[in-house]
Amino acid sequence: MAWVKIIHLLCVMGWMTSIFAVPRALIYWKRDHAATGTFGPIGDLTFRLYRFSAGLMVVALLTGLWLAASWSFPPWVWVKLALVALLAGHYMLTGAMVRRAKRGEFRESDTYLRIFNEVSVIGVIAILWVVVVKPF
Repeated sequence: MAWVKIIHLLCVMGWMTSIFAVPRALIYWKRDHAATGTFGPIGDLTFRLYRFSAGLMVVALLTGLWLAASWSFPPWVWVKLALVALLAGHYMLTGAMVRRAKRGEFRESDTYLRIFNEVSVIGVIAILWVVVVKPF
């Protein structure tokens, strides 16, 4: 069981890196695209980071469900899963922005992307609180 938890934590850390980095990278990609009119290395890195971490998200979700099942799904786990579902939805919205950016469409302002980025931080803090405190 310890190996499942280790894999879960490693994949969560990798996924969180992308959740925090990709919206910020979109800002730089947008600026680079405006200056050069090309996809460029920033776009390539952003797209690859998003795609790689999508796999980490799947493994994190599967190992998290495995752990939750082994603990018989206590109430705090259901709260965590609901918060993770919201964070996954946020991640999917990020993916939509990345796919549009790959086509050269940058609809969101820098300010929007910064605020969007901070929303994920609040979500992660809420998840960490539930996992550490186990209030239910």
